[in-house]
Amino acid sequence: MTATAAPVLRRYAESVAAAHDELTRLDQASGDGDFGDNLRSGLTRVLAELDGPGAGHGFDVAGRVFLDEVGGTSGPLFGLLFTEIARALDEDPVGGWARGAAAGLAAIQRVGEAEVGDRTLVDALAPAAAELERGTGFAAAARAAAEGARATAGLRARRGRASYVGERARGLPDPGAMGVALLFEALATTEDPGFSAGLF
Repeated sequence: MTATAAPVLRRYAESVAAAHDELTRLDQASGDGDFGDNLRSGLTRVLAELDGPGAGHGFDVAGRVFLDEVGGTSGPLFGLLFTEIARALDEDPVGGWARGAAAGLAAIQRVGEAEVGDRTLVDALAPAAAELERGTGFAAAARAAAEGARATAGLRARRGRASYVGERARGLPDPGAMGVALLFEALATTEDPGFSAGLF
């Protein structure tokens, strides 16, 4: 499995921009309503740096930007994921996607203590990381992430801000999980431009 980091981030930014209104609507039901804005603006900053001189391979820039500059609950969590992906890709440009996703999942769970079934981004990230570790490919990881994200619609939140709104968000998928699923869809489309996980 090979994919270059910068094109993945560019595709991801395009997908997030296209899904911005829907991500905002989902977050309005379960949080502050700023998830779409934060994710889009963070990726815009990342791309601006990638277009500048001396930029790294991509996910190192994304990790720093999301950890240091993106607000909300999700900013630092996505920053942890991007940082671990960057570290793994630095060591192994081919196998680093699997190692980075697994390490990112572990880092996020250490910080947020969320498990699969808690209606968080972990519900999309965990199955995607598992598929990558099995070596089944980017498309399988993207489908697993999408399935996990969509399944959060039937869950009651037990972690994060959504846990305070009770049943209000039931029936709608978790925005953070959908944001993670969009990342893996972007990864899969770098290998197969015609691929779609059917998220939106």
